[in-house]
Amino acid sequence: MLFADRTDAGQRLAAELLVRLPHLLEQQPIVLGIPRGGVIVAREVARALGAPLDVIIARKLGAPGHEELGIGAVAPGDTRVLDHEIIAALRVDDEYLDAVTRRERAELERRMRLFRGDRPFPSLAARAVVLVDDGLATGVTARAALAAVRREQPAELVFAAPVCSPEGSRALTAEGYQVICVGRPRDFRGVGEWYGDFDQVSDEEVVRVLGLGD
Repeated sequence: MLFADRTDAGQRLAAELLVRLPHLLEQQPIVLGIPRGGVIVAREVARALGAPLDVIIARKLGAPGHEELGIGAVAPGDTRVLDHEIIAALRVDDEYLDAVTRRERAELERRMRLFRGDRPFPSLAARAVVLVDDGLATGVTARAALAAVRREQPAELVFAAPVCSPEGSRALTAEGYQVICVGRPRDFRGVGEWYGDFDQVSDEEVVRVLGLGD
């Protein structure tokens, strides 16, 4: 176990960011959390950086019969990232890919309405952006979210997570992204095992954190 819970993880991730990238304090960054769990971590990062907190939705495309295995992901702006090696190994056909993409894009839109309401998405052009999740496994969901943000041409784009798999970190850095992690355990088997409390975060809690509740 590395972290007591997502709040503890967010505080330790914020400290790591300030040590590794102290210039962020001068750049008036914006922090984007990936719901649901990533928003709890991102809240602590935003507090430490004195930055506004917002969300970007990315949805994993699960493999046939194994929804927990990501074969791709979707994000805003019709962004879709596919893991072609896994797709080929599992012989996933285009019909399945199209169906799961439609389903997850519909869920993405639902969550955008729920978590953002009528607020316009903030302008990211020419500003520093820190994209936060509660962990990085294969990296496919993060890749989709990062690709969507990169299209907005930020001045600097950083992915930050408390715990990252070595493979996930390499996948992101290979695409030119900055990756900041507190821990990169070589025996990584899943994000949740590195938390004492990794209970599921509800939609209602995300709404409260973002200040959209009553």
